[in-house]
Amino acid sequence: MSIARPPKGYFNETEAAQALGVTLDEFRTLVRTHLLESDEDLANLPRMYYQPSDLVVLRMLAAQRASGSFATAR
Repeated sequence: MSIARPPKGYFNETEAAQALGVTLDEFRTLVRTHLLESDEDLANLPRMYYQPSDLVVLRMLAAQRASGSFATAR
């Protein structure tokens, strides 16, 4: 008998990068470009946690970036 684990509710930046299949530097670039509003937020980047919905949006942005149809949105 196997017991199903509930889906993870949050991810740190390393786990989020792995889930998206990108390097940590690529992940940080995505977050810096699309999510952070000020340079002050950069200091908190390693301490941020991401929800599964955040990863959905970041996955779409990573795919756009990889295909070359990259647009900056803030």
